[in-house]
Amino acid sequence: MCGIIAYVGPRPCAQLLIDGLRKLEYRGYDSAGVAVHDGSSIVVRRAAGKLSTLQDLVDREPVAGTVGIGHTRWATHGPPSERNAHPHVAGRVAVVHNGIIENHVELKQRLEAQGRVFTSDTDTEIVAHLVDMAMARGLVLVEAVRDALRELRGAYAIAVLAKDDPETIVVAKYASPLVVAIADGAVLAASDVPAILAHTREVLFLEDGEMATLTRAGAKLETVAGEAVERAPTTIRWSLVQAERGGFKHFMLKEIHEQPRAIEDTLRGRVQLESGTCNADEIGISEQDANAVQRVVLLACGTSFHAAMYGRYLLEQLARVPAVVELASEFRYREPVIAKGDLVIAVSQSGETADTLAALKEAKRHGARVLAVVNVQGSAIARAADGVLYTHAGPEIGVASTKCFTAQLAAMALVAIHMGRARNALTAERATALLGELVKVPEKMRHALEQDASVQLIARDLVSSQNALFLGRGVSCPVALEGALKLKEISYVHAEGYAGGEMKHGPLALVDRTMPVVCLLPDDPSLEKMLSNVQEVRARDGRVLAVVNDAHTAASLAQWTITVPRTEPEFSPLITTIPLQLLSYHVADQRGTDVDQPRNLAKTVTVE
Repeated sequence: MCGIIAYVGPRPCAQLLIDGLRKLEYRGYDSAGVAVHDGSSIVVRRAAGKLSTLQDLVDREPVAGTVGIGHTRWATHGPPSERNAHPHVAGRVAVVHNGIIENHVELKQRLEAQGRVFTSDTDTEIVAHLVDMAMARGLVLVEAVRDALRELRGAYAIAVLAKDDPETIVVAKYASPLVVAIADGAVLAASDVPAILAHTREVLFLEDGEMATLTRAGAKLETVAGEAVERAPTTIRWSLVQAERGGFKHFMLKEIHEQPRAIEDTLRGRVQLESGTCNADEIGISEQDANAVQRVVLLACGTSFHAAMYGRYLLEQLARVPAVVELASEFRYREPVIAKGDLVIAVSQSGETADTLAALKEAKRHGARVLAVVNVQGSAIARAADGVLYTHAGPEIGVASTKCFTAQLAAMALVAIHMGRARNALTAERATALLGELVKVPEKMRHALEQDASVQLIARDLVSSQNALFLGRGVSCPVALEGALKLKEISYVHAEGYAGGEMKHGPLALVDRTMPVVCLLPDDPSLEKMLSNVQEVRARDGRVLAVVNDAHTAASLAQWTITVPRTEPEFSPLITTIPLQLLSYHVADQRGTDVDQPRNLAKTVTVE
């Protein structure tokens, strides 16, 4: 959530900061601001709303200077407004902050008792006051920040600028992402890589409890305790072009169409068709570790939870290992039972999801081995895990995940097949057949994308609907849940997903002629049961949208049908997901919502 950008260098930086923030808009925000040192003082410009409002303000009231910080805020403490927008200033100090200061109430009460006056409702302003007070006692900026951090509990990524130190910015992080980069005599910091890709691909990811002092001479890394940190930079392989819309109306539509390439990149180098195996080094689980697993626990939130549900089906079916799926946001609050023989798989697009990271650490504390399935190289979850399987989907800008989700499905399939072979639950022949079909999936996804125009027409019929149901069985159940989530996320239509067998246990009461019901009908063992569900809906005058492999499957029962290519039943979710994504996109677009940045949502959820 939120976005941070910081710059120390030779160039006028106000516009550079705003341009960097624009690359972080996908993270979600409701206000924005910049603070620039003009050589004698810190000049702040802030505005509620979109970056265009801040841009207009800076155009009217220009800011000069080559050292500055910027921020896009997603409201946690206090409503969206100019007074609550970052940067926050106290005395000689300006601060931007992502995360939540959990002990902010007691700190604020203490500071107010000492005569400090607050001008916002945020927890962030506390940090500015703490640093300013430390500098008033004679500490230099880096030591003042260190002093303030010792008093904070919670999650933070901060960047601090001081009037008395015009050539320095100090940044620090704990449980919230922050990356530092050096390029062409300048030093930058940001909460995510896209903000700095225009300047360099060589970056340093800060670890929890670390801070960095940024000057034109470079970046000095150390721990909050004062210990020096040496770290080699990581090379980012995404191109700047990958983070641009490329002619599509929205990032989400571009990313839907990028899915075949994302799956190809996720599979590349990991599939060995000749032997019917997967590359163990790339998967992140050795054959020895796979055989030692007694149970798999999958941890995730949101869309990644649906990918984890799919993973459970495949792990049980193909690897014959018990598997459970846990909402990471609930996991560590109920005294979970974790054994040393458990393999924990933490699934996250950003690799920074606060609840998933906390659940992962809890699992490790109990002795479990952890595999991370993430999309972002060097992210916190990747660094905390024992092994990592990267989904090479590339940067995903739209808040509602599309290509990262299907890349996670492909990653789950690789893990299940790898473990199935290692544990002798899959024969070489069966594994070869599955992998052979898996590598054909991207081309079949391209054929599914050819239904875009047809889906757009169906969306016109559904655009006025206020509710919708999604039904699926087996591996299609997570797809139904994900389809409903996508529709509600970006179109604000109330939608619910259900296992088809649960239809008679409540949801059927909602069905009437105004209720569209999306039914997933791939050619798999549950097809006959799903056709019974379709009959039940039609008997109540419900309107059915059927996603099928054969155009005749539900021709007499469904108002609308979308036909997609047939594949192995285990992999059908990779293909049937696509028309549901397109449906959500076109309904949202026709309703005029902000498709890429839906209200109240953030791309990277770094607060609990």
